[in-house]
Amino acid sequence: MIARLKGIVIERQPPQAVIDVAGVAYEVECPLGVFDQLPAVGQEATLLTQLIVREDAHTLYGFLRRADRALFRELLKVSGVGPRLALAILSGVSADDFALMVEAGDAQALTRLPGIGKKTAERLILEMRGRLPERDEGEGAAAPTDAAAEARAALTALGYSAAEALKMVRAVAEPDQSAEQLIRAALKHKMSG
Repeated sequence: MIARLKGIVIERQPPQAVIDVAGVAYEVECPLGVFDQLPAVGQEATLLTQLIVREDAHTLYGFLRRADRALFRELLKVSGVGPRLALAILSGVSADDFALMVEAGDAQALTRLPGIGKKTAERLILEMRGRLPERDEGEGAAAPTDAAAEARAALTALGYSAAEALKMVRAVAEPDQSAEQLIRAALKHKMSG
């Protein structure tokens, strides 16, 4: 399997990038977010890849972060989700935000992603809970506590979606904070950001 490509970008036409590796040009399908960070044509780039082999095609998918590639692989295990839909999901949301939506059971937020209907959103939540890839080092906050759960519930009562409340609390969570401290810090952080 081809796990990584490092070479010169010779073409950038979303969703495809072409990378020249020692004289061999690889066409790589990438989530749209990759193109924001992909170097310009003529510059060197490194992409983590996943090769999907079908009867009629061998397609290479490229990612910048391990978490995105891991989520892509896990999405392919969900009934009814193929490489195109998995790529569309990663084009619409980061792996971390997707994990927040699934953990919070926020089917409504998932249905806003391209190609995801209500039934698919519910299936994703059901099948992906508990098997989401680990977050990259340094990307998480403190472990969840009862105070964090209470703070998320309060933020949801204030009108934030479950996924948004989860994200807000994680952004400010520190050990030994009360629910009230978490709520204040989360709201302050949200208003300043």
